[in-house]
Amino acid sequence: MSRLDKRPKMKKTVRFILIGLVVVLIAVIGGYTYRSMHYSSHFLPDTFINGTRVSDLTANQANELLHDRYDAQEFTVEQNGEEWKTFKKADLGLDTDFSDELESMISQQNNWRWGLAFLSSANQNLELNTAAFDEQTLNQQTEELDQEIAALNEDRTKTEDAKIDQDEDGFTIEPEKQGDELDTKQASEAFKANILDGQNELELTRYTKQPQTTSEDEDLQNELEQLNEIAQTNGTYKINGEDVEIPTEEIMDWVVYENDEVTLDQDKVQGYVEKLGEDYNTSENETQFESTEQDEVDVDPGTLSWTINTEQETEGLSEDLLKGEDFERTPIVQGSAEPSEPLVDDTYVEVDLKNQHMWYYQDGEVTLDTDIVSGKPDTKTPTGVFYVWDKERDATLTGEDYESPVDFWLPIDWTGVGIHDADWQPTFGGDRWEEGGSHGCINTPPGEMEELFDNIEVGTPVVVI
Repeated sequence: MSRLDKRPKMKKTVRFILIGLVVVLIAVIGGYTYRSMHYSSHFLPDTFINGTRVSDLTANQANELLHDRYDAQEFTVEQNGEEWKTFKKADLGLDTDFSDELESMISQQNNWRWGLAFLSSANQNLELNTAAFDEQTLNQQTEELDQEIAALNEDRTKTEDAKIDQDEDGFTIEPEKQGDELDTKQASEAFKANILDGQNELELTRYTKQPQTTSEDEDLQNELEQLNEIAQTNGTYKINGEDVEIPTEEIMDWVVYENDEVTLDQDKVQGYVEKLGEDYNTSENETQFESTEQDEVDVDPGTLSWTINTEQETEGLSEDLLKGEDFERTPIVQGSAEPSEPLVDDTYVEVDLKNQHMWYYQDGEVTLDTDIVSGKPDTKTPTGVFYVWDKERDATLTGEDYESPVDFWLPIDWTGVGIHDADWQPTFGGDRWEEGGSHGCINTPPGEMEELFDNIEVGTPVVVI
């Protein structure tokens, strides 16, 4: 056969081959296209979501598979490595319906790349948000857990901060105490955070409550220093010639530390000042007096007296204490006497109604003594600690039914009672007062009265007993 005869036959063969190839290509393209359409609603080969294989699954099929997986997930709370309480995450509000997110994943994948995904040895790993919780449910479960943890603390040792304490010498720091009490707030917050972070457990002992303030705390040390500066101050009152120490324990009870500074509880300071007045006010308390003939007697208050001004003294005492330095002070008073000195010292007049006698002491020595006539039974001379508040010559003493001129007049109270000469008295001392007594004044022989008037000073105490 010639070459010319073979050529048509070869052309025919080539044509069949080409037609066959076209048919195969069309079939392949058609098949790939068909398969690509399949992957427009299915996950590509070798696709994994959060470690779960979802190849060739629709969004609904994958959702069912993942729902079963995550619905079974649990969260365990442990104590010292042992299980204390276990929750199903679904009961904590975990949302296990991932439909929308899965649909979005499928729509974002290139379904035409299924062939490459099939031939590739690498897996396609996708991440799904598995920490979507219903906020109300999770919060409710967290609150309940908080209460259960608080109940655990009832049998645990409390953790205590370092704090200021006081003893008889002042303030000290009581060191912090580390207990095994759980910090319920921290534990509850960690519980919620771990769940939202996708974790599966919580160890409670990691949240043992720690002291917030230790003995080395700078602020606490500063507070201690300031408190002791005031509390260890030595305060002394000069009252009636005596030293009255303010007890350290009293001062410590008054000291308050607030707003980074030391102050005093004014109610307590005032209470102390009021008690001081109750004990020492000479306007309210009897005065012990060593008499010439009656030994020691208690004498009623009179015009020579003083009363502590509570408000002003509270303020003054507080100012001295807050200086943080030892001090002596005399109370601020109202009255006619100086509170720091004895009410009756060694210069005074003593009038003894029982013995109808009067003595004038100067610097502890008797410089004059004389019988007297005091007030009659229905106008008795008042007893008390008085003082000469004026000196007058040639005075006229008047009352409802009398008018008596005298040469020497020494008033001692505010009602008209005083010491004066009485030349009308025929005799002095004894029982004369019962029948010929005065309207309350102390009648004195003229000669002795002149001597007394010349030597006595205004302000001299007069003790009538």
